[in-house]
Amino acid sequence: MINIKLFKDEDLSGSTFIEGFPGLGLVGPMAVSYIIDKLGMRYIGYMESEGFPPIVSIHESKPMPPIRVYFSDKKKILAIFAEFPVRMDLISELANKVFDFVTKEKVEKIISISGIPGKGQDNDTTFVIASNQEALKAAQKEGLRPVVEGVSAGVSALLLFKASSSNITDTNILVPVDPSIIDPKYAEQAIISINKLLKLNIDVTELEKEAKEVEAKIQEMLKKSSESQEAHRRGAEGPSMYG
Repeated sequence: MINIKLFKDEDLSGSTFIEGFPGLGLVGPMAVSYIIDKLGMRYIGYMESEGFPPIVSIHESKPMPPIRVYFSDKKKILAIFAEFPVRMDLISELANKVFDFVTKEKVEKIISISGIPGKGQDNDTTFVIASNQEALKAAQKEGLRPVVEGVSAGVSALLLFKASSSNITDTNILVPVDPSIIDPKYAEQAIISINKLLKLNIDVTELEKEAKEVEAKIQEMLKKSSESQEAHRRGAEGPSMYG
């Protein structure tokens, strides 16, 4: 079972929820991590499940769960930052849990950040899918190109579908990427679009350095997760994060 736990009651009503679980090009986590840092968002909770890898992040000498919840009181921005890809068999449950959470907390908008194959062919175009025509028109006004036909998958796709029949507006930002590389400029492209949609004015000049650090952390998480699962299959205790 997947749970979202907050350290204390928070007034999250009317906020905008941003998510970007690891996927193609690591666009989501690079962008979300940078947004959290630049807005000075508070660490208010985390997500847990027995189905998640048995790993713990170490940040500033403190052990922390690898999926964390952050909030900006000033900007009314709520975000989930994940340092490992969620298993395919857990995606539906995770999306349901996230949507139940944002509904319960009376969140007003959802913004998802994802990468899609196609960098080079589409240059600097950023695509969008939205849960309703009003959100789609708002995104088009800011220069995002709507996806007319296609298929969407993952947590963001399920959240989008659920939002389409609710009072919550969902905007899915899709950045074309070269699947063979991870480039901080993909995250920069996503943040520029979010700046336009939410009027955040986040400076992206330091993104490349910080995005590379996030990339390295997630790659380490993937390695440790794989090692832990292999050790579990052998009946041994999984390795420590920095073992």
